[in-house]
Amino acid sequence: MAAPTVICLTGPTAAGKSASTLALAQRWDVEIIVMDSATIYRGMDIGTAKPSVTEQAAVPHHLLDIRDPAESYSAASFVHDTETLIDQIHARQRHALICGGTLLYYKALREGLSQLPESTPEVRAELDAEALIKGWPTLHQELMAIDPDTAARLAPNDGQRIQRAWEIYRVSGKTMSAWLKDKPPQPLRQRTYRTISLEPTERQLLSPRISQRYQQMIEQGLVAEVERLHARPDLHIGLPSIRSVGYRQIWDYLDGEMALEEAIERAIIATRQLAKRQMTWLRSMPERHRVDCMDPSRAEAVVDLVAQQWP
Repeated sequence: MAAPTVICLTGPTAAGKSASTLALAQRWDVEIIVMDSATIYRGMDIGTAKPSVTEQAAVPHHLLDIRDPAESYSAASFVHDTETLIDQIHARQRHALICGGTLLYYKALREGLSQLPESTPEVRAELDAEALIKGWPTLHQELMAIDPDTAARLAPNDGQRIQRAWEIYRVSGKTMSAWLKDKPPQPLRQRTYRTISLEPTERQLLSPRISQRYQQMIEQGLVAEVERLHARPDLHIGLPSIRSVGYRQIWDYLDGEMALEEAIERAIIATRQLAKRQMTWLRSMPERHRVDCMDPSRAEAVVDLVAQQWP
């Protein structure tokens, strides 16, 4: 008997995926695999819009709070963990629902991973030091000179991915785009996926919701949350966790680099830029089923789409 179809519910930040996820859980026996590069971190709850205790009690969630903020997590780790979880969920006669907006992870899961060379602690520390002096936009500009194909698809402030491209080049002497061309990725497992994307008809429609949500995070205690992280001597701005959108700006405020009001405004702008990048990723997935995230009946529309795949 063929394995059940795996549903992925995705969309840009602030699209309102949680309500649709819970609507699915009310109709089917599901377990949620969270596809998010920030909610994996313990102690980072408010700024990541992590599912609430009530939501987690209503339906099993996986890949939450699996890393300390001092640790890293990769697309390869996500693929390995998710493949294992899907098999376990199906063995329990339940449906696997992937939910989140880190589309690089989803691409790696569906299309596979290239066998890119691993970095070394020395190279990583060297790049961290350079980033502190030059800034990621400068390193992005320098990357453009040696690997324009990779640089063109990265945002100037996307430190995590800019650093990875530089690591590959410095370790191997070969650019990331050359590696990808020579050894195209292959999926780890052949599965049937269906992608449902909650997205606005116009990206700008998300802007008020993004601003309102971040202001709510501030009211809920985001600054105090970042203060607890900032007090740890082993955490710094070079870590992927601290570079997360909405966290790095408050971190800069705590470092005395700007006023809180400016940090909040910069965080909102960065979140809008994140939504723009996510929409770009989504447009490269023409097979996705689009649902208007501004439609009050979006949860019902998602349920109707999933009913075509799940009995």
